[in-house]
Amino acid sequence: MNNPNQPDTMDAAVIVTVVVVAILAALLFGLPAWNVWRKGLSGEAVLREAEWSRQVAVQEAQAKMDSAKLLAGAEIERAKGVAEANRIVADGLKGHEEYLKYLWITERVGQGVTREVVYVPTEANIPILEAARLRETGDTK
Repeated sequence: MNNPNQPDTMDAAVIVTVVVVAILAALLFGLPAWNVWRKGLSGEAVLREAEWSRQVAVQEAQAKMDSAKLLAGAEIERAKGVAEANRIVADGLKGHEEYLKYLWITERVGQGVTREVVYVPTEANIPILEAARLRETGDTK
């Protein structure tokens, strides 16, 4: 009953069994290796992301440092300008004590000081000749 052109059912069963065993063996040995490979790629990805994050942080810090240096330079230039302006004003006021006293008096009058006698201050804004009188009378105005 065996036809030489037809494979035996026993031969087909053996072939299927061998194929199934081969697939199972490949899975048993291949899956752990594939998991290790996959975790290795995942670790490399995390490492590269950490490196990029570090590079970004370094670049941001460098930008902040450059910005701080430029802002400090701008502040120095502004201070030089203020110092120069103060020097110009101080040079312009030298020898004009009478005008400065006039400005002080008009400012005091503008603040509502209504006295008949206006004391022009010397050092520490107290007239030296009148300091003793104020101490004796206890008048602070």
